[in-house]
Amino acid sequence: MLTVATHSGTFHADDVFAFTILKAAAAGQVALLRTRDGDRLASADVVFDVGGTYDRQARRFDHHMRDKPLRPNGEPFSSAGLVWRDFGDDAVRHLLPGAAAEAVPRIVAMVDQGLIRDIDLMDNGAMSPNPGHVATVIEAFNPSFAEGDGDETAAFLRAAEIAATLLARVCVRAHAATLAEETVATAARAALDPRIIVLDTRVPWEDAVFDLGLDRALYVVRPAGDAWTCSAVGPERGSFAQRLPLPESWGGLRDEALAAATGIADATFCHPARFVCGARSRDGAIALARLAVGG
Repeated sequence: MLTVATHSGTFHADDVFAFTILKAAAAGQVALLRTRDGDRLASADVVFDVGGTYDRQARRFDHHMRDKPLRPNGEPFSSAGLVWRDFGDDAVRHLLPGAAAEAVPRIVAMVDQGLIRDIDLMDNGAMSPNPGHVATVIEAFNPSFAEGDGDETAAFLRAAEIAATLLARVCVRAHAATLAEETVATAARAALDPRIIVLDTRVPWEDAVFDLGLDRALYVVRPAGDAWTCSAVGPERGSFAQRLPLPESWGGLRDEALAAATGIADATFCHPARFVCGARSRDGAIALARLAVGG
């Protein structure tokens, strides 16, 4: 059993998530101590967000001192980020027992950038709060003045249940992204033409194309229900433009009209904005992609 300690009183998202991470890393075998008493804190295996000490070896993770711990880019850590950095690998292994060992560091990094960093920035006043931010939602579990002196530790644990659900889902999504990236990388290596990537499952490909540096990719072909689509790759992540839009003469055509324009008998549609077209078969969608790249 791992004894973990943080401060009593009002809690924030960083101490709630730090506890949640430690609980996941220890497979639930944790005892929580909430106190500001120095002697009781000294007895804990891990102390976070209190104590005035940052010492990785001693597993003390406060960040409220003048010389506070910073990320390599100069952004400040909170207790959540510090605990995730040191216990995130174990947390991911327990939350995702099916994840490949080589995928774990990637998942840890993605969760850090997609969730933990925001909690760090919010706790340090480096991000403007808003009602829908996860930090604001977690902190809403603190007893309000109208409720009187509620049980703060019980409220903390209720907030931690929400944090645990969210952390698990973010890890699942990050794991899925690593699997998608692996699928895209395999397809790119097998491509006969580096401009056309053919996926045999409907995996999200947008981030993978940029993370893998597939600068020559123009179109991605993949299944869509009983049909297949050919999607144009954007010039940069999140862009609504295309590296090479589908041919102007295809825009808005459907079925027989598109089949006549392309010579692909099972062509089904081309979006008016020319970022995606489709066919009933894999071969048909690939043929559309080949036509679009001019060969």
